[in-house]
Amino acid sequence: MTIQDTLNDPLLDNGFKGFPRVQTPMRRSEVAKAGWNVLAGDLPLPLAVLKREAVEHNLAWMQARVRGWGIDLAPHGKTTMSPQLFRRQLDAGAWGITFATVTQLAVGVAAGARRTLIANQVVSDQDFAGIQMLMQEHADLRVVFLVDSLAQLDLIEAWSARHPDSVPFEVMIEIGVDNARTGVRTHAQAIQLAERIRAGKAARLVGIETYEGQGATGDSGHDTGYTNTLMDRVDAVARHCVSNGLFETDEVLVTAGGSAIYDLVALRLKPTLGMPVRGLLRSGCYVTHDHGTYQRFQKPLDARLGCAPGESLRPAMEIWATVQSCPEPNLAIIAMGKRDISFDLSMPTPIARAARGVLVPSDVPASWEITALNDQHGYLRWSDADAALAPVVGERIAFGISHPCTTFDKWHWMPVVENDYRVSDAVLMHF
Repeated sequence: MTIQDTLNDPLLDNGFKGFPRVQTPMRRSEVAKAGWNVLAGDLPLPLAVLKREAVEHNLAWMQARVRGWGIDLAPHGKTTMSPQLFRRQLDAGAWGITFATVTQLAVGVAAGARRTLIANQVVSDQDFAGIQMLMQEHADLRVVFLVDSLAQLDLIEAWSARHPDSVPFEVMIEIGVDNARTGVRTHAQAIQLAERIRAGKAARLVGIETYEGQGATGDSGHDTGYTNTLMDRVDAVARHCVSNGLFETDEVLVTAGGSAIYDLVALRLKPTLGMPVRGLLRSGCYVTHDHGTYQRFQKPLDARLGCAPGESLRPAMEIWATVQSCPEPNLAIIAMGKRDISFDLSMPTPIARAARGVLVPSDVPASWEITALNDQHGYLRWSDADAALAPVVGERIAFGISHPCTTFDKWHWMPVVENDYRVSDAVLMHF
């Protein structure tokens, strides 16, 4: 098998968390034939699952949105690091895939991605060499990464001088925000960097990039003003670069987009520059969405777009876990912890329950909440008013997440399930 085949149809075995202990190894493509059902107890818990219909809805909905905005999608692969999901995104119409590191890039390329962005600064000799090697191995591969300082450009030029046979790197200038992370802070810095790139031979300037997510609040008034101010800076730099011949490309890339206020930046990704522009939205969490942070941001976004409830993105990931102990009144200890589910933005949300032997889940009381997590334990509490509906040892409970990125990286594989929890496929992650 080729490396691409190995990534797309790997061998699963009981060394993977959530894979049946008594099952012989099988290829991913064989999973659907096993006849498993999560609520029948065919797989050990805790278990993260993806709901197929919701995933497919999200892929189609976002692709239709960017098409309507007249831009393209280059979703951030760091969210899932799943070759199977990369393939689904590309097949749905994504222009390419975005990554955060050269190591992630290599996985994406092996999985078949050929138009790629690294939405980050590349500064090490190993990474420069890695990009060049990948481009030598794949003649149709395009890699574009970010620059934000003369110091970084010095490193690029020094490496290229030591490797005269290397091809120029394609780069975008990142426009940054005060008190946030990377990116030039002023217009003057951006122009100085663009002029220096144009004067050298190690890199070619092909676009302008920014990331708006760190300033998002969920308040439409604030977020609209903030986004327009940021994108005005992007426009100004891009116009200057066109007017002064600083781009070395037939098509300028303009890219932004986290997963919180992506509609606001999407409207600003095709500025009129007097030359062709390709707007690229990089939102990554849309594939699975969530029940927490991004759902909260989606509500005002839906209002701006005029979307009815359930029309836009739908939560597609659930983590099922078992009640292992009920040691005190109004407290159940769940066999699920920080090693299984995201907790960096907010605690998991109980969304469904199913007693042992029950194949159809039911709703949970409104007062149920996870108040804390240890490595392998979750603390589920409820009000006195819901005491009669308390969970029992052995019961299964489903949890919604807040922040897909930091749940995906806790699993090597996830079964894809139908709405009745029959397993119909699987995806694997390579963090």
